[in-house]
Amino acid sequence: MSEKSDVFDVIVLGAGAGGMTAAAVAAAEGLRVLLLEKAPVVGGTTALSGGMVWIPNNSKMAAIGRPDSRAGAETYLAATVPGPADDPLRTAFLDHADAAIAYLEANTAVRLRPVATYPDYYPDLPGATLGGRVLEPEPFDGRALGADFALLREPLAEFMLFGGMMLERADVPHFRRAFRSPRSALRVARLLLRYAKERCFLDRGATLCLGNALAARLLHSLRQRDVEIRLGAGASGLVVEDGTAVGVIVAGNTLPARRGIVLATGGFSHDPALRARLLPAKAGMVSAAAPDNTGDGIRIGLAAGAVLGEGAAGNAFWTPVSCFRRPDGSDAVFPHILTDRGKPGMIAVNQAGERFTNEAVSYHAFVQAMFRADNASPSIPAWLICDRKALWTYGLGSVKPFTLSLRQPIESGYLARAGSIPGLAARIGIDGEQLVRTVACFNEGAAVGLDRAFGRGSDAYQRHVGDGDHKPNPCVAPIVAPPFYAVTLRPGDLGTSAGLVTDAAARVFGDDGAPIRHLYACGNDMNSLMRGAYPGPGITLGPALTFGYLAARAIAADG
Repeated sequence: MSEKSDVFDVIVLGAGAGGMTAAAVAAAEGLRVLLLEKAPVVGGTTALSGGMVWIPNNSKMAAIGRPDSRAGAETYLAATVPGPADDPLRTAFLDHADAAIAYLEANTAVRLRPVATYPDYYPDLPGATLGGRVLEPEPFDGRALGADFALLREPLAEFMLFGGMMLERADVPHFRRAFRSPRSALRVARLLLRYAKERCFLDRGATLCLGNALAARLLHSLRQRDVEIRLGAGASGLVVEDGTAVGVIVAGNTLPARRGIVLATGGFSHDPALRARLLPAKAGMVSAAAPDNTGDGIRIGLAAGAVLGEGAAGNAFWTPVSCFRRPDGSDAVFPHILTDRGKPGMIAVNQAGERFTNEAVSYHAFVQAMFRADNASPSIPAWLICDRKALWTYGLGSVKPFTLSLRQPIESGYLARAGSIPGLAARIGIDGEQLVRTVACFNEGAAVGLDRAFGRGSDAYQRHVGDGDHKPNPCVAPIVAPPFYAVTLRPGDLGTSAGLVTDAAARVFGDDGAPIRHLYACGNDMNSLMRGAYPGPGITLGPALTFGYLAARAIAADG
């Protein structure tokens, strides 16, 4: 055993949103908390993410004119998530999600604001809303972290401008209009001046937003609450005595936990064995999740007698991705979530040169369509195609809008370019005659704002991810301006949804059907209440915060 000074009330494994929430709440409840993170930085996949937090029927909605109801949220989840309506995890989430946010805002540095317009992913289904259920982190000044700013996982480089500038979603259209709108030009100038000042003292911009702001706010909260954080400290096992989890094994030593242990290591996105067991073979090993998410919490939970659950709709949260090597030699995965697929002048085609789905559906639904289409005609990989005008305006994958030189992505093989559609087909190795027919058919309808094959732009979510400045259909424009471009799309995941089976207070069940005392799980180590479905933005972070909160409150109450 370790020395007395190393005895903690609570030990949390993993410094993503769920783990840091559990640690912060436990500390706020007066418990002595140790947070273990095997990476050299904190933030996990949260720090790389868009930071959306889905909290239905939250108390902030009415103030922005988007009132919700418990009944509406139940109806929508019943329409989108398989399983019984009285599922205990679903009930607990709906009962406590808003209270979890209120607690965090009252006791930590977490601050969230409602997004007035951000539709649920299936806006035409009963109970769906057009906004308000999604909360986003308020921007955070990273300088408030002091030396800890260096411990925060950086966002994807491809999601920053000028080598380190983060943008709020609302500012993206201003950059797109900077040369056409004096108001946008002034806004952009102010942002650039602020960034220039910050870079005088830091390696990247200090104005944090999206998931990086949420991770920073949680890290700041842990410091304020005197939570001990140990980085580079991966756990190899648990100590269970008489049905009670009493310690964590790290580097051969046992760290005792008097009141509770929380598993929140981020799921198994990068674990080959669990992927082979739980995910489709066609998915391969491509993931946009943090590279440290290798199933540690799930494996040590199973070794301690826990039970692994699966989702009726699948075991991962999917996104199409493109893979490339950065100029510095590092390998990268770009998640095609919002920036390109649903924009005007883009189509996705399979190896036969045919479209196979509506490109503006959610990223999860897009990959599900890839899997289905591949059963009939090879669609993995697929290609996202656009013309010069669309590339300049919206970018394509890791190629940002308004990029003046395309030499590096072309020479590296990431971006294919040709002066004609048949030439592009030859460059990427697909049926040229069929691609010509596909583009011609798409262009015929696109000329009048229609997608006759798949109805792109036909619901509120699709129109939201399009370009609101483009008329008449924000998602559709002809592909006519040479040269033409393509990037390769593969199925990837943003995280995994299969995890350890828990009760409504996040207690981990043993194989005897009873909870393992003092053992909890949240985030992607917990079997998701969404059961592999993806009904809206933030359906991973919303439950992660909620069940991290519930786990900590349960530990505090179980004196």
